[in-house]
Amino acid sequence: MNRIPTVIFGGSFDPVHTGHLALAREVCGRGLAQEVWFMVSPQNPHKADVRLTPEDARLRMVQLATAGDSRLVACDFEFSLPRPSYTVHTLEALRSAYPSREFILLIGADNWEKFHKWYKWEEILANHRIIVYPRGSEKQPPLPQGVTWLSAALHDVSSTQVRRAVAAGIDATEMVTPQVWQYIMDNKLYTIE
Repeated sequence: MNRIPTVIFGGSFDPVHTGHLALAREVCGRGLAQEVWFMVSPQNPHKADVRLTPEDARLRMVQLATAGDSRLVACDFEFSLPRPSYTVHTLEALRSAYPSREFILLIGADNWEKFHKWYKWEEILANHRIIVYPRGSEKQPPLPQGVTWLSAALHDVSSTQVRRAVAAGIDATEMVTPQVWQYIMDNKLYTIE
């Protein structure tokens, strides 16, 4: 049975920005997956001390940002899983819930450098292909079988930049979609960084 290649793009998405969207579209455009699921993480085990915007608000922003592109999917799958959200458990639950899909993990080069410290990383590598994208000017490192380097033009934008801009009263409309910007304004998000 040919399973549907589905990329899991996990993150806090606080907020989702144009760089996230461009990366996901690049993955689909290159034929690496039919869909990219934006897996909104309720609690990242590596960022336990970071205060996040409520998960429902972050999910809503992803829904707004991905509307109109059927290849991009806002996903709240981790909301019902035990916390913190370990990737190996999420992927195991996804395989069980969606046997007709092949789940591929999309991570930044910064996370790839620390991947050997992830909980049960060998199990992830044994069961899933991984796509690694550069976060800066990194050159492609040596990669094991099943791991692909995505050399893509990067958008110089981060969620931290968006939050800081909003907190400083600076227009950040070029960093997020109009719908996400309106949601941020309507809900007075990030006004105190």
